[in-house]
Amino acid sequence: QVQLVESGGGLVRAGGSRGLSCVASGIIFTVGDMDWYRQAPGKQRELVATITSGGDTNYADSVKGRFTISRDNGKKTVYLQMNNLKPEDTAVYYCRVDRMTTHRGPLIDVWGQGTQVTVSS
Repeated sequence: QVQLVESGGGLVRAGGSRGLSCVASGIIFTVGDMDWYRQAPGKQRELVATITSGGDTNYADSVKGRFTISRDNGKKTVYLQMNNLKPEDTAVYYCRVDRMTTHRGPLIDVWGQGTQVTVSS
C-alpha cells in the first residue's frame, strides 16, 4: 500500500524549533513535487512550502526565513524544519505529493494523515 506518513509533531514553546518528516512508503519509483500544508482550527488549509523534484523551493510569506523544506530523494522523504515558532503556527501539518509513479501506475494528489503542531505562548 502506498501512503505518506508524517511524524514529528508535538507541543513546543514559542520561539522554539520542531522538525517534521514525511516518508512515502510502498513500491514507488518516482516522486514529484512535495509540499507541506497546514490547517488551523476554523481556517482553510494553506500551502506552507513546496520543493520540486529538482530541489527548487517556495514558501508562504508567513514562514519565510523561519521554515526550511528539504527532501531526500533516495529515502523518498520530505522534511520541514520549523524555527522561531509562533502560536499562530499551531495547526495540523500535512504533506502532499503532486504525482508519484508506483508499481500499480501513477498516483496524483496524495496526502498524508497529518500531524499536530501546537505552539504555546
